[in-house]
Amino acid sequence: MTWITESKIPIGAWAKAFVDWLTSNADWFFNQLAFLLSHVIDGLLFVLQKPHPLIVILAIGGIAYWLRRSIVVAVFTWLGLLLIMNQGYWKETTETLALVLASTFVSMLVGIPLGIAAARRAWVYAALRPILDLMQTIPTFVYLIPALILFGLGMVPGLIATVIFAIPAPIRLTRLGIISTPPSLVEAAESFGATPMQVLRKVELPYATPQIMAGLTQTIMLSLSMVVIAALVGADGLGVPVVRALNTVNVAKGFEAGLCIVILAIILDRMFRATGEGEGV
Repeated sequence: MTWITESKIPIGAWAKAFVDWLTSNADWFFNQLAFLLSHVIDGLLFVLQKPHPLIVILAIGGIAYWLRRSIVVAVFTWLGLLLIMNQGYWKETTETLALVLASTFVSMLVGIPLGIAAARRAWVYAALRPILDLMQTIPTFVYLIPALILFGLGMVPGLIATVIFAIPAPIRLTRLGIISTPPSLVEAAESFGATPMQVLRKVELPYATPQIMAGLTQTIMLSLSMVVIAALVGADGLGVPVVRALNTVNVAKGFEAGLCIVILAIILDRMFRATGEGEGV
């Protein structure tokens, strides 16, 4: 039975050859993509870091109230962000928030159209399904390596790795929302002469909105779970003090940074959760 191990299929060598080919032939594309994404992150950081922190905290709490119409959520947002500021992690929190917002925007921008296509065409979902399974199950450290080679150190490879990890959620949940639309609603719209695009815009997407919003909150939570891993490729944010605390066995720093991540996660979840899930914190 030694022939099984002696005749090893060179899967790793094929992957390396593919990455080398991308580096040699598509370097211009990855440079332009890195340039674009870095400017998106820089723009978010400018908005979050240029004003005084108290102004930003007040504005985020106001947005929370506008989205949820709940004074409880707004007060929790203000108190949570003030606690983060009190602990001295405001700069790292804004860097993490910028990374999460950018990765969520990219994931939803790509994921919703792919989810719609997967719902409308069975062969599209059949082709996407093994890729989505791979993206959700493969260890994140594996695709950090090519991301690091193609984009270098910094926020961009962390963003790319986060998008790869998080994007299956909006694709799957958008598809689930579309295919869950009652056939009677679709038939009624078609009987009144609605085109396929009108059926999508006025029937299927409104019915799928709760699932799409669930995909949004899942994407945010998955993006936050990548904070520490993204720090390993040079991404700034709350992952950096966590990694430093791990390297120095600093329990206090690790707990403080971890608590800031938890607070940020709760705030974002309460702000963007689907309507009807309750207003309490």
